[in-house]
This record gives sequence, structure tokens and C-alpha cells, in this order.
Amino acid sequence: MHKAGFVNIVGNPNVGKSTLMNQLVGERISIATFKAQTTRHRIMGIVNTDDMQIVFSDTPGVLKPNYKMQEMMLAFSESALADADVLLYVTDVVENPEKNMDFLEKVAKMKIPVLLLINKIDLSDQQTLGNLVEKWHSLLPNAEILPISAANKFGVDMLLKRIKELLPDSPPYFEKDQLTDKPARFFVSEIIREKILLYYDKEVPYAVEVRVDSFKETEDRIDIHAVIYVERESQKGIIIGHQGVALKKVGMESRKALEKFFGKKINLETYVKVDKDWRNSQRELDAFGYNPD
Repeated sequence: MHKAGFVNIVGNPNVGKSTLMNQLVGERISIATFKAQTTRHRIMGIVNTDDMQIVFSDTPGVLKPNYKMQEMMLAFSESALADADVLLYVTDVVENPEKNMDFLEKVAKMKIPVLLLINKIDLSDQQTLGNLVEKWHSLLPNAEILPISAANKFGVDMLLKRIKELLPDSPPYFEKDQLTDKPARFFVSEIIREKILLYYDKEVPYAVEVRVDSFKETEDRIDIHAVIYVERESQKGIIIGHQGVALKKVGMESRKALEKFFGKKINLETYVKVDKDWRNSQRELDAFGYNPD
């Protein structure tokens, strides 16, 4: 009998969800940086064997929305509660278990299997971890609690084994050679945005979105034109930098990562444009793909 199902990953920012997603899928599907709000979309990664298909789904970190983009990000996370066969709720050893109780109460009412993953256990001790397990058990009494360290791959194999046991009998939902539901352009945008998150300080990266205007692939090369959108002229100057040095560095680091991702030579051209207040414009958010439906 063939097994298949949707395994959705939710949790607050900075708990290591994207790192876990990449470990489970075995590919670099989600960008993972040290900054909050790295994941803005719901991203699927598909694992296939002869008798099983697991459709993993990484979602944005759960947070109280301050503007429309964050409202859409929360909608992505809440949509993951509706269509999961197994839910992975990721926390870590430093997070306050009672953060975002509204969302947690929705998780507590779910009838499907919920695996509560306490990540980064390499940063804790046995007593602290034991207290955390007790606290989480009181908040999610029906959840199975598994301590892991995604970055060190500790507990990931055990988690994967448990997921396989919980999957329902079903034919596959996607073609067996499909790795994700996202197009190539999406990963170009994500990789460029990751480099911006890593390279720039403070609030500038959170006002940034990337759109691929042109993606032309030949047998041995991909030509890409990408536009980096910011909200203010001052941010545009920061992204470009003195004599274009900062933008050149982002372009160079992005090109290296894209060549590794696609396995081809990449010709990347990047431009910076101002799109005032795009994070609160429904029309612009729709154009950037912030639509959970």
C-alpha cells in the first residue's frame, strides 16, 4: 500500500523551521538565516520513495501582524492548519512557550497528529529541557514531544521515521520526480533576498522584495534580470552602496548560490526600484505572490 500526506511545519520566528525543512527534504528549499521573518511564503518540498510521498510545507513564523504583509504571512501559517495530515510545531529551548497563545490554542484543538519539536537542544541542559517538556505538555497535552537539533541533524532521522508511521494510505499527490511546487523564478527571488538579509543590517532587508523580470534558460546557461524593490529612496541608496559596491557584492554572492542551486552558469543582472509602502498594498502583495489561496 502506498502512503502519502501533507506534513506542515509551523512555529514562531527564529526557532529553526527552515533549517529543519531543508534537513527533512534533503535539499536547500527554504532560505535559512539568523534573522526573523526569513520565510515569507508557504514553501513545499516533496520527498518520494517507491511506496511513499511526503509533502513538507514550511510556513512563515507566527507573529502579531504590524502591516498587511505580515497579515498575509500569518494567513499562510493558519492555512497550514487546515490541510495537514501531520503537523510539526517547532519551538526551541529559549522561546517562551506561551508566546502567541491565540495560534497555539488553534493547534491544541486539532484532531490530526501533532508533533511538538523542541529544537536547538544542544544549547540547553537536561534539567531545563525537562522543565520545557512539562510546560509544553500542559499547553499541548495531545502532542507528541520530540527534542531535536536540526542544525546538527540530531533526532531528524527519528522524526522522519515517526512521520512515515503517521502518514495515511494514499496515492501520490504530485509527480514522483517533482521536488517542490514553486517555479524556478521563486527560488531566484528567495536566494537574492537571502543575500540581502545576510549582508545588510537593521530594518532595510524587511522592506525588500525581489521580482524576477526575465529568466531565459539554455542548455548550459541561465540569463536572469531581477528587480530589488524597496520602500524609500534612502533604502535604495543603502542597497546600492557607494559606487554600487554593496549591490555588486549581493549580485556576486547571489550568482554563486544560484549556480550551485541550478548547476549551470548564471548571468545575473540586478536593479533597484522604489515601490512606496508595498508591504501595505494588497495589489502589490498579490503581484509578489502573497496569497494563501
